Amino acid sequence: MSYLWQEFNIKTFEAETLVFRDGVFCEDLSEYQSAEFNQEQNKISINKNSKLPVHIIYVGEIAGNIDFNIDINVENSRVFMSFKVSNTKPAFLNIFVKNAGKNSVFDGKVIIKNHNDLKINVFGQHLSENTGIFIKSRVAAYKNSVNELIGVAKIENNINGCDSDISFNVMADKDSKIIMKPIQYINSIPKNAAHSASLYKPHKNQIYYLQTSGLSKTEIKQVLEQAFLEE
Repeated sequence: MSYLWQEFNIKTFEAETLVFRDGVFCEDLSEYQSAEFNQEQNKISINKNSKLPVHIIYVGEIAGNIDFNIDINVENSRVFMSFKVSNTKPAFLNIFVKNAGKNSVFDGKVIIKNHNDLKINVFGQHLSENTGIFIKSRVAAYKNSVNELIGVAKIENNINGCDSDISFNVMADKDSKIIMKPIQYINSIPKNAAHSASLYKPHKNQIYYLQTSGLSKTEIKQVLEQAFLEE
């Protein structure tokens, strides 16, 4: 997994792994036992208990239209997702997470540099008590790009104690187009139900500090973008 750190700065840890590159599943780089991958449906299903968490990794480009389905079906599962891409062509990304495993948690981070037209649809559905779904997306929207970001969280009836957080944060060029739609369907009493969509703007003090450090305007822009995306 060292190439993921060297080339894409993806942090890895002891876990079962499912690795995707440019929309293609990399069987030779993946090591998993508790998960199943259905290539026709592009679906990952967690069907067995494991001592290790599952780490889903997607790097490279979004290959046109991608439907990414993740089903958690067993209790006490820990599932992580690292999604880090640079998008240069018109693309649609659908991330659909179903958590039916009591006390199971899905924690996803999506980082995208978008140079073109991009639509992201993130859907998190809680199907059992005390489940957690956290999906945080950060998008650098470049000049003339179009960015439509839709986040939907749904907690079904009689499913109490859930922790739900789907968020978008965008660093936008002044000539980019941004549409953000946060939606919640909360039908039971949650532990927490957060939902957010925000635009990031560098603080004047940050810019001033970097200027006094001798960085050029281009270098300052690069530093601020990296800090925003990597947080």
